[in-house]
Amino acid sequence: MLGFIKRIFIWWHDNTLGHSFTMWKRGARLVGEDVQGNRYYEESKPGSFSGGGKRRWVVYHGHADGSRVTPEWNGWLHHTFDEPPTLENLPVKKFEKPYLPNMTGTPMAYHPKGSLSHSAEKGKVAEPYEAWSPENA
Repeated sequence: MLGFIKRIFIWWHDNTLGHSFTMWKRGARLVGEDVQGNRYYEESKPGSFSGGGKRRWVVYHGHADGSRVTPEWNGWLHHTFDEPPTLENLPVKKFEKPYLPNMTGTPMAYHPKGSLSHSAEKGKVAEPYEAWSPENA
């Protein structure tokens, strides 16, 4: 019963019933899935997207966070690539790093040295700070 209620109301977790109906009505077909379990869809009929193309979208597995879309799927979603990564893989460049979730607002967020969040005692700055003034520039 709880699963059915989640399908009606909780849009940030998976497909709702309304979204499933919209996908059926538009003739959406599953194109692929990434390593995180996100599923990617494309309309079967062209013309509803600006420029006459087919509309593409992602259904997140778990929490909906745009940073969870991998670069190759992001390129496909934005019509940069015609073929999805399931048919034609992009070569991985030397400088590319593996996916890391967006940690902003979590205890794992980056805090630069000298910030109030980084110091051991809240309210005290770890190193002396000299404010900028136009006279010293």
